[in-house]
Amino acid sequence: MSAEGPAVPGMAGEPADAAQGSPGLREAQPADRRGDGEPTPPRPRPSAVTVIGRQLRRAIIANESWTLLALIILIVYFTVAAPGKFLTLTDLSYIAKNASPLLVMAVGETFVILTAGIDLSVGAVLVLSGVVAGEFYQHQPGSGANAGAGVILVGAVIGLVTGLAFGAAQGIAVTKAKIPPLIATLAGLGIATGISYLVTGGSDLRIIPARLASTIGNGAVAGVPWLIVIGFAIAIVAGLILAYTRFGRYTYAIGSNAEAARRAGINVDRHLIKVYALSGLLSGVAGVTSLAYFGTTTVAGHPTDNLTVITAVVLGGASLFGGRGSMFGTVIGLFILAMLQTGLVILAVNQYWQYIAIGVGLAAAVYLDQFRIRLRERA
Repeated sequence: MSAEGPAVPGMAGEPADAAQGSPGLREAQPADRRGDGEPTPPRPRPSAVTVIGRQLRRAIIANESWTLLALIILIVYFTVAAPGKFLTLTDLSYIAKNASPLLVMAVGETFVILTAGIDLSVGAVLVLSGVVAGEFYQHQPGSGANAGAGVILVGAVIGLVTGLAFGAAQGIAVTKAKIPPLIATLAGLGIATGISYLVTGGSDLRIIPARLASTIGNGAVAGVPWLIVIGFAIAIVAGLILAYTRFGRYTYAIGSNAEAARRAGINVDRHLIKVYALSGLLSGVAGVTSLAYFGTTTVAGHPTDNLTVITAVVLGGASLFGGRGSMFGTVIGLFILAMLQTGLVILAVNQYWQYIAIGVGLAAAVYLDQFRIRLRERA
């Protein structure tokens, strides 16, 4: 290569005269020169107003912005419709505490959906984890309701490990047995539910350590209930992992194009097993916190948790086709549903309308996602 010519990848081994005689190299021009050889004038740097305008435009078209707007509209509506009853400090605390187990499960579901998968078993794994932990507490000699901190900790760990193992098993079914995520987790839902009923005989376990209920269940730190602290701490940590770590980048990459991710050197199967195991683990966390909050296993109390959690993630802007979504959007989506449910209760609307509203919300969110995909394809 001549000292004056631009370097071309893959051509370093050619003689200088051969390189200069190549038509392709004669046509190549440096990035900072025009075709006549004169230097190209530098592009003017965008003004601060232009930069701010671009950022504002991106914020306006972002899914999270519209979701946040929907949440604000919902809050304003119920505040006007039920003045003095909605959006009080007591009501907000109640909403956040009830939503905490759902938020924890929604965090795990977000990772799964970002990989273009789905986990229908989250509510059943919550119940199973709580049942296993509850059984441990009941069968400790001299413990039961008076169990100490050591027994409580061991029972909680057993519940978490149960969720982790169940989620990992579903991940193995998806990756190694090649069972579609919908079917694998639907089967997991049935298996977890069946085991819970077999263990309890269909009756809830009610001997829960009093210290567990008085701390995690109903206690507070600096005036903030432990349930709220746990839920938001998990969401924040998971959001940072998703945005700034290799695990998060791999999750997005697999959801965007699993085959391309595999060719880029990512062990797709191993990562998917980790994602499903994470979802199971967080369902286990939700199971233990739910056990502490309600003081019972609530075996029959979570039939629509999977619908609620999936709807929250999709309402938050995540695509069921994978590769797009955020933890912030999931948090907003979940609180849209939590506010909706609470508002309907305050307005004395039949609770079964809640299920209809959640179903309509899920269908609408998926339709809008497909509509956006069609618009991008046309563009």
